Amino acid sequence: MKSQCDVVVIGAGAGGLASALRLAKNGKKVCVYEAMEGPGGKIGTSIFEGVEFDTGPSLLTMREHVEELFDYCGTTMEAELELVEHEPGFRYLWTDGAKFDVYPDVERTRQDVRESFGSKALDEFDAFLSYSKDIWEAALPNFVEGEAPSFGSILKLGVTKLKEVSRIDPFRSMLQGIERHISEPHLRDVMMRYATYNGSNALSAPATLNCIAWVELGLGGYGIRGGMSALPLALERVGKRLGVEFYYGHRVESIVVDSKRGVEGVKVRTPQGDTDVVRATKVVVNADVAHLKQSLLGEDVHHGMGEDLTPSMSGWTAILKARAREDRASHTVLFPERYRDEFEDIFERNRPPKTPTIYMCDQSKAHGREGWDDGTVPVFVMANAPCEPREERTQTDEYWSRYREVVTQRMREFQLMKEGEEIVWERTPTQLATQFPGSRGAIYGAASNTQTAAFKRPANRVKSIKGLYLASGSAHPGGGVPLCLLSGKVAAESALSDR
Repeated sequence: MKSQCDVVVIGAGAGGLASALRLAKNGKKVCVYEAMEGPGGKIGTSIFEGVEFDTGPSLLTMREHVEELFDYCGTTMEAELELVEHEPGFRYLWTDGAKFDVYPDVERTRQDVRESFGSKALDEFDAFLSYSKDIWEAALPNFVEGEAPSFGSILKLGVTKLKEVSRIDPFRSMLQGIERHISEPHLRDVMMRYATYNGSNALSAPATLNCIAWVELGLGGYGIRGGMSALPLALERVGKRLGVEFYYGHRVESIVVDSKRGVEGVKVRTPQGDTDVVRATKVVVNADVAHLKQSLLGEDVHHGMGEDLTPSMSGWTAILKARAREDRASHTVLFPERYRDEFEDIFERNRPPKTPTIYMCDQSKAHGREGWDDGTVPVFVMANAPCEPREERTQTDEYWSRYREVVTQRMREFQLMKEGEEIVWERTPTQLATQFPGSRGAIYGAASNTQTAAFKRPANRVKSIKGLYLASGSAHPGGGVPLCLLSGKVAAESALSDR
């Protein structure tokens, strides 16, 4: 193991990889220490009977930011990855028999809106998409790209810029913004679901998050040939070409901080059980901020990062070994009769939904994943759930076993899971919390359930500790693969600009 680096990156998730590559491109000696056996973090994989499948994210959005990262590093996305378009992309189903398909081409999606719900619904869809696009164009430069926003930074924008920022619709909830534009109940469900891309509550999160609809419907969502895990593998490959050193199976136990000089290095536990102190004047943390505060920093270290924010929702996830079906879309969503009950169950009653929404991704269609010799294919299944109450008070296996039965029974009822098909892998929110310390099983870091949430996320530079930077879904600008890549970008730029 090397004992001296310019920068240590803790964690090889999307944010850590993005930071490592950018720092190495600028001539820094970068060492990445990852507790798991390979890159990706929550972009994980597992294997059953010789077949590999993804266990995390299922869709790539904001592709231009992925392209920008590869371009910055001297290569191209096309040279490193093959994206897959879905025909159709998403198929939404309801208990009353309604069906709606989303396509890569927004014109085909519009046609399906008209065929499924009528001309008035199409007018409403168009109006909402225009509204969503306006929010995105105003939010992107001021709240997503660049350093974390503050009330002060927004006030300094000037009158013209402030008028532009007002387009983000911050004083309504997501649901209120949806109801203003859409009366068709099925379309309302589709637009409400975009809150879950951020792990937030559509009933209370600011209408600003309605921009997510434009990100997917307008800008497009993609699969990656070979699975979502091909992205971190490609970033690792590029990183190695740039000289990044990766150490897997190495758990960082603490960050060494001097009260006056700031960061001095990290204490690492090797796979053999030995410990080593790796010297570095800068450390990028690609881990949950709560884990940083609770474990990586000593109790006597003043970090100034404030209290932990409300965690995002979690999810019960599984792989269904299912027969290949021509009529199965790449992504399928089955809504309950009353969708808002799900948000109330998770965020107000702190329990799994009584009638959960079922999300399924056929990885053979979405990502070209290989199946088993008997003709079955891996289908990722997810049902939203609350995060763990606290790290020290986790739920029991029996608790999640009951939820598993609710989910699988609902799948069988609507012929999404048929006789002879079986769950061959699963992960509960409790297990997710154990695998990613400090997360409490939250998939997307902190939830955005208040108007001030964007101003409360930890910034990418920890001002009270010289040389410490954050690059993860629990820091600015938030959770999800593309936002984690942006988090890594801002962390790297901050580290490069600091002497």
